[in-house]
Amino acid sequence: MAARTARWGAAASLGLLWWWALARLVLAPGAGVLEAAVAAGGWGLSLLPVHCVPKRQAEGALAAGRWRRAWRVLTGPRGGGQGVG
Repeated sequence: MAARTARWGAAASLGLLWWWALARLVLAPGAGVLEAAVAAGGWGLSLLPVHCVPKRQAEGALAAGRWRRAWRVLTGPRGGGQGVG
């Protein structure tokens, strides 16, 4: 429970810092490089695919196996048969 609270606190603090930097860039005429770096860094972090997990931890039987099966269906059997479509 304490770890969860610490994570939420850290996320809220970093979010507040990002909004502060963004507001300073927009509203304050003397905003500088620090605010720009914080705003750009926060935006860059939003692009990370944080929902991804390693294949070993993926939910389901082997996540990579599903892709291999789908590829085999699309390309047809090994004997040179027709694929789907």
